[in-house]
Amino acid sequence: MTLSAIELNQLKQAPAVEGVLPAVLERWSPRSFAGRDVSPADLHKVFEAARWAASSYNEQPWRFLVGTRGTPAYAKIFASLSGFNQGWAGSAPVLILGAAKTTFSHNGSANGYALYDLGAASSHLTLQAAALGLTTHQMAGFDQAAARKALEIPDDFLLGAVIALGYQGEPAALGHEQLIAQELSPRSRKPLPELVFSAWGQPADLG
Repeated sequence: MTLSAIELNQLKQAPAVEGVLPAVLERWSPRSFAGRDVSPADLHKVFEAARWAASSYNEQPWRFLVGTRGTPAYAKIFASLSGFNQGWAGSAPVLILGAAKTTFSHNGSANGYALYDLGAASSHLTLQAAALGLTTHQMAGFDQAAARKALEIPDDFLLGAVIALGYQGEPAALGHEQLIAQELSPRSRKPLPELVFSAWGQPADLG
């Protein structure tokens, strides 16, 4: 039997760790989105959170192209998605494409950390969304050249990911056995000893 959205959301919660922000534990990446629109006030909040991310030299190289359902920007972002992602992302009320300026504004030199900083801003965005009861799913599967052309993105910007944003929908609404199975799969992460070292390959003693 397919779980309901509420049951699935409970299943996907990360194990509680004292002191870790609830939004970190609650955030996950569904593909099923409800038909409910996201309010302009909540959209403002998620981008405000992204605005305050850290960046090299405070360059803030990120730019976000946002499309809400029914707008030209939404249609252009959606058209750039791979066929697989188009199969589910059209239910999301908001599509966002991130880009990063590759040169510093103060001297024109190359900014090798632009994509890193875009990632930090995107992480802020997804965590703020989770704190508001929204869900996000980030996608690498899109045609960058098509998106760049359709959205008239300058050549000195690198593209990041497309983010679908909205409210979690019912898993059964995906209508495809493979998508439903992926939606219901347990959420997991590698253990910290595989990720945090004191010397390369040597787990750090975190107490």
